[in-house]
Amino acid sequence: MKRIAYAALGLLFAGAAQAGAEHYLRTAGSHVQHLKIVTQKNGDKIVSMDVDFEPGEGEKDAHACSVDISGEAKKVSDTELVLRKQSESERRYCTLNVTLQGDAATVKQSEDCSYFLGHFCKFDSEGDTLKKVR
Repeated sequence: MKRIAYAALGLLFAGAAQAGAEHYLRTAGSHVQHLKIVTQKNGDKIVSMDVDFEPGEGEKDAHACSVDISGEAKKVSDTELVLRKQSESERRYCTLNVTLQGDAATVKQSEDCSYFLGHFCKFDSEGDTLKKVR
């Protein structure tokens, strides 16, 4: 678990030099979620999210996973972005609804995101918030 957290922090600092980038992080048990929002010079938003899961004690039937998704997001309002990405092998789309609330963000994933994620990883923050990293 510590390895995942250190890897996520490394990603955060690696992108820190990029102007207009905001990073959000959430750890929940064996899950680490990292959300990055980059504002380009023309105002477009690029959203990327990665999630890592390593089974812990009592999760012997679980499998480790590491998944990411990224692309240009549509700005729905001042506080909401939507990323919609098609699976490479299917006609399914994963949609992430990102809601920004000050120094926090929540993420809701569409049902078809399961084609991107497998069984144990999830982009959805399940009502909890990802905290902005400064």
